[in-house]
Amino acid sequence: MDKLILVRHSETEGQHEDSPLTKSGVRQAQVLANFLDQSGYEIDHIISSPFLRAIETIKPFALSKGLSIKTDERLEERILSHEPLDDWEEVLHDTFKDPELKFSGGESSQEAKKRILSLVDELEQEDCGNVLLVTHGNLLALLLQKYNREIGFYEWKRLSNPDMFLVQKQGGEYMVERIWQENY
Repeated sequence: MDKLILVRHSETEGQHEDSPLTKSGVRQAQVLANFLDQSGYEIDHIISSPFLRAIETIKPFALSKGLSIKTDERLEERILSHEPLDDWEEVLHDTFKDPELKFSGGESSQEAKKRILSLVDELEQEDCGNVLLVTHGNLLALLLQKYNREIGFYEWKRLSNPDMFLVQKQGGEYMVERIWQENY
């Protein structure tokens, strides 16, 4: 892998895996496609969460470039619990403080991070050019911890829909840079 571009999906109607983008989210997906088009980054592969909102976010760009969208379950949104959580944001905060904290039917931060890192580690070992991954906010924050251990709950809260980061090797180390500008 040469460069890795990480994308958080656009604004969505809900949290279910088949939740579509809002009207604003559809516009955001087009703006994102234009941004990528003008960025100068050559994209060789697109891998997305199989959730509809992730695929719809990158579809305008993929169509404009004639690229296929491969889905990978390791990019799916993290499930905190199968039980409804009224205080889900507080629970999420606690899972950043205690990466092994796990709720009924859910996934700990440690488990989710291991899942996403297995994909990124595979990509780092392959000669696959520039890869764009489309995922979800919580999983993106956990992935960013690979490059910056200081990433936590408050950094997750500051992510936008959509959002985008560039990961590339500089001097033998992978560096991460937020490249999305919310007012684009």
